[in-house]
Amino acid sequence: MTRTLYLISCAAPPSRHAATGIRAAQAAGWDVCLILSPRAYRWAQEDGGEKELDELRELTGHPVRYDYKLPSERDVLPKPDALLVAPATLNTLTKWADGHADTLALGLVTEGLGLPLPIVALPYLNNAQAQHPALPRAVATLRAAGVRVLLEDGTPEGSGGFRPHPPQHGNVTAYPWGYAIATLPSAP
Repeated sequence: MTRTLYLISCAAPPSRHAATGIRAAQAAGWDVCLILSPRAYRWAQEDGGEKELDELRELTGHPVRYDYKLPSERDVLPKPDALLVAPATLNTLTKWADGHADTLALGLVTEGLGLPLPIVALPYLNNAQAQHPALPRAVATLRAAGVRVLLEDGTPEGSGGFRPHPPQHGNVTAYPWGYAIATLPSAP
């Protein structure tokens, strides 16, 4: 039986390369469902219009979700066995830690803290964002709740993962999708 991974991508440059993360997770045996933050969904529409979204739907075999469904609508995605938030932005990490659920992406991860699911967050931040005083508190809160936050931040828990880069000098092709996938429990 295949296990289902929700890949939740927020509006940072790696979200434009979500197919890379999807393929890596599929190679590790996961059935991947892609959930985009509303801004990341807008970016995907801007990049390639519906063609890019159609390609992501075809790659996953599932609809690409970005907004809450209506109460009368049925769920179109299988239930997740794990969550991977990649890229996780400063906005997402701080709102998540504070319990905000104003988007589908945030709703899934805030609820995920109360479910018996493995959750991994792979940030994408620049050095200036990483200096924001809300970040260490958010990361500590999420880690205390059981989230594997893969951020090199000088703490024992942050000994691997993403290392913030100078503003406007990020290397999207070096984003460690494979490292994040490897931290998830093995899919059968």
